[in-house]
Amino acid sequence: MKRFGTLIIGIGVIIGLVWFSLYLMDNSGKSVTELIDFSVKNTDDITKVIITDEWENKLEIVKGENDEWEDAEGHCLQQQNMDFILEAFEKIEFKGYVPDNSIERYIGHMSAQHVKVEIFTKGEWLKTWYIGPSTKDHYGQVMLLDSKEFGKSDYPVIMKIKTLNGIIKPRFNADYREWMCRDIFSLSLDEIKSVDLNYNDEPKRSFTVKREGATFNVYQQDELLPEVDTANIFRYLNNYKDINFNRPNYELNAIQVDSLRRTEPFCILTVEEMNGNNTALKLYRIETIEKNDMLDNESIELVNTNNDLFWCEVPSGALVKCQYFHFDKILLGNVYFSSMDLSGVKTFNGRVQKN
Repeated sequence: MKRFGTLIIGIGVIIGLVWFSLYLMDNSGKSVTELIDFSVKNTDDITKVIITDEWENKLEIVKGENDEWEDAEGHCLQQQNMDFILEAFEKIEFKGYVPDNSIERYIGHMSAQHVKVEIFTKGEWLKTWYIGPSTKDHYGQVMLLDSKEFGKSDYPVIMKIKTLNGIIKPRFNADYREWMCRDIFSLSLDEIKSVDLNYNDEPKRSFTVKREGATFNVYQQDELLPEVDTANIFRYLNNYKDINFNRPNYELNAIQVDSLRRTEPFCILTVEEMNGNNTALKLYRIETIEKNDMLDNESIELVNTNNDLFWCEVPSGALVKCQYFHFDKILLGNVYFSSMDLSGVKTFNGRVQKN
């Protein structure tokens, strides 16, 4: 009887082990590891990430020179955004299984709407995250994994970031506008070869600051300005250390942007650097529209241009908004070069500064 009891216990243990093994497999034959192995053990090996959102916006982020992250065309991106993503890759962990009665609903939701994140290490695809909705408590994210090692999972699981509360999805934004570097110029005096401002509607405002030998000279419409204080030239050029735009374009659609670009910019600003790089900005005024009530009808009147903001086309081709308050220090040459002749010049957006 004792041996029989031991045999029964042994059989029970074997059955338990078999059941436990089956428990570790989902209905499609995927193991737990295959379902939850989202993390990237060495994020230093990541060389490219492609994010595609629910609206088919796609952003390709690649590791460039000096381990700086940039887009596929080599444009500058905000490095902090990528730091948040790398943290998610490293610290993501399993939170729990999707309840059985919710699996089909989540599968349907994710098939129609999800964020796709493709991860590449050393130039080769490693795995892809499919990020679905957050859990009801907003402390987890329903996700599905496709990996080079295990293939694509059939069932989603709930994941979270270790030691952090909150959802994962907001880190993976495919809108390029949210990634753009805001700085336009960050140049020291020694890096500048020349600066040229060409005003199309008020040519007398046009001026050029040019490095010629060991000194700088200032020209107004190609005429050398006399008696220009060298200290004022340095004051002017030092402003190029910190020139940023205000915000991306969230207002104009593609057709409106094309229409604006077909108009003449009020100014083209070109900076040539000592290393041969050239940066050209096209500046467009923003027209202000006012609505006036006339009896029962509403009329629209085009009034003066916006005296606070203007559109600027940056070298990447993107259209952004800039503030005159921040740009006046490089737009208004007469503030620094008193010998500029502005006689007969109209008011510059109502804000001409006197010498």
